[in-house]
Amino acid sequence: MYISTARPMPCLILGLFHTPLLESLPEKVRTFLAETIPFPKRLGDPDEYAHLVQSIVENPLLNGEVIRLDGALRMVS
Repeated sequence: MYISTARPMPCLILGLFHTPLLESLPEKVRTFLAETIPFPKRLGDPDEYAHLVQSIVENPLLNGEVIRLDGALRMVS
């Protein structure tokens, strides 16, 4: 599926997800990181991210928004 007209795409702000980089960390560190996420207390699953992206692309009414997918985790820059 391709977007046939230009539209302001949403910006995604991600929290902590299961990735090869995180998998390379010791289990103790991964557990600590997961416990810092308010709800649910776990790392995100890549399928959850993919589902959100698919929904954004398929819904033409959603545009120009900032969407957080972070389990209510607010990381300080």
